[in-house]
Amino acid sequence: MSLTTAARVRPVGQDHYSISEVASYTGLSAHTLRWYERIGLLNGVHRSHTGQRLYTDGDLDWLDLIGKLRLTGMPVADMVRYAELVRAGDQTMPERTQLFREHREVVRQQIADLQTTLAVLDFKIEFYEGAASGCTP
Repeated sequence: MSLTTAARVRPVGQDHYSISEVASYTGLSAHTLRWYERIGLLNGVHRSHTGQRLYTDGDLDWLDLIGKLRLTGMPVADMVRYAELVRAGDQTMPERTQLFREHREVVRQQIADLQTTLAVLDFKIEFYEGAASGCTP
């Protein structure tokens, strides 16, 4: 997702959204939304009597979660596996938990790597600001 969905507000009392409304809300293209449906990442999108996709608040909640998982770098195959497990029912909760536990470790490592990178950037900024003022650290 290109923007945080927390900054965007859904229409109050509306539980049916067109693909263009969902694309606008999520920052995803209509092509990506259709692809998510095709690969099983987004399941059971309702259709109007004319065949147009009608997304629900539940679909938007699901897309919010998918956006967060994408942001962490979770592979699409793992997200699809998670979607399959959710659809299979509560008996898959231990598998879902394990999937998230494993991915949490990946995210923790990414955070540690980013913190190290941030420290390098801070050092460089301090160095260049010092050089510009005539005293280097």
